[in-house]
Amino acid sequence: MVEQIKRDPYAAVRSSEFRSLLVGRFLFIMGLRMMSTLVGWWIYNLTNAPIAIGIVGLSEFVPAVSFALYAGHVIDLSEKRILLLRGVSLYFAASVSLLLLSTSFTSHRLNSHQIALCIFAVIFCTGIIRAFAGPVFNVLLAHIVPREALQNATTWNQGAWLSASVSGHAMGGFLIALLGNTGTLSVIGILILVAFTILTQLKPKPPMNERGEKKTWESVREGISFVFETKELLGALSLDLFAVLFGGAAAMVPVFARDILKVGPEGFGLLNGATDIGSICSVIMLTFFPIRRHQGRKLLFAVAGFGTCIILFGISRLFWLSFAALMVSGMLDGISVVVRGTIMQLKTPDHMRGRVMSVNSMFINSSNELGQFESGVAAKLMGVVPSVIFGGCMTWLVVIVTWLKAPSLRKMEY
Repeated sequence: MVEQIKRDPYAAVRSSEFRSLLVGRFLFIMGLRMMSTLVGWWIYNLTNAPIAIGIVGLSEFVPAVSFALYAGHVIDLSEKRILLLRGVSLYFAASVSLLLLSTSFTSHRLNSHQIALCIFAVIFCTGIIRAFAGPVFNVLLAHIVPREALQNATTWNQGAWLSASVSGHAMGGFLIALLGNTGTLSVIGILILVAFTILTQLKPKPPMNERGEKKTWESVREGISFVFETKELLGALSLDLFAVLFGGAAAMVPVFARDILKVGPEGFGLLNGATDIGSICSVIMLTFFPIRRHQGRKLLFAVAGFGTCIILFGISRLFWLSFAALMVSGMLDGISVVVRGTIMQLKTPDHMRGRVMSVNSMFINSSNELGQFESGVAAKLMGVVPSVIFGGCMTWLVVIVTWLKAPSLRKMEY
């Protein structure tokens, strides 16, 4: 029976509650990806400075990392459904704030520099919200589906995230061209509201442990220790952290779209979605044909291929080649994400999921923003194209070091 569930590609989605989580997360992430696409384009047009795009990433990275460990402690001791709904509602408030900043009323009273500062402030607040709301989605998986269906649930969950990213990035570019910033932010607000409504259908998820008397720092330290003592988990998280940190070419897509490839907001939307299109292709394939053996080794090969694609994107001057390089990088990243996510779900005990997922958030989610900042600084110091090529080369170096220093990850199978 267990083996039958493991081989059933629809095992997780047979649960109505999991379907609610899946659809709600899809709409929510679509709205957030549209928001990030718009903010990157908006900030670059307000400032004409690539480093400003990096500051957007830093604005979210600092609070997300600062609150992540405490958030994990809170998640483990909280009712997950309420925590998730609070986070989604606060994101809606952030979208309304950006909507107000985008209106002609604001532009007549504030200059571009002041509006940019206000945007950075809103993004800083979303970083705090994300520290609590982000890990809850992954924590909920183990509360909804049985353990033998976790690999399948992780793949579907990642598929929903990537599909939403594809839709959000692509639609973001088209909606900016069609409706402008204000109209696009109105659509984002509606998507988040609909997601909130669907997520209210989840059942209450009380904490699985009753150790509220444990001191906060002791609880946080327990989660960190678990991650560092689980070598396969630590190796997978570290690999992704440094690969994304140096291979964050996507942060420079607004510059490539406007100044190098000269394809405007429509082309910008397509390039922004290219990585996620590739990733969702991988996830669909892995849903029906999961990796059965040598998962750790294939994870390392996938990250090495990702670095190669980033180098190709940096040297390309053709839109179709740039799009293809980003799409293939997304296919390889999709393999990486599914393998890493499955390792994390299978290795983590239920009573520590909030803390472990928050450590994961520090390594993985925040690496995107830190990588965005690194890309902005590198572009300022080296130029946009050399900085992207440098990032791809550094990704290769990270893979080589991980191959040599983390043999348990290289040999990992599940």
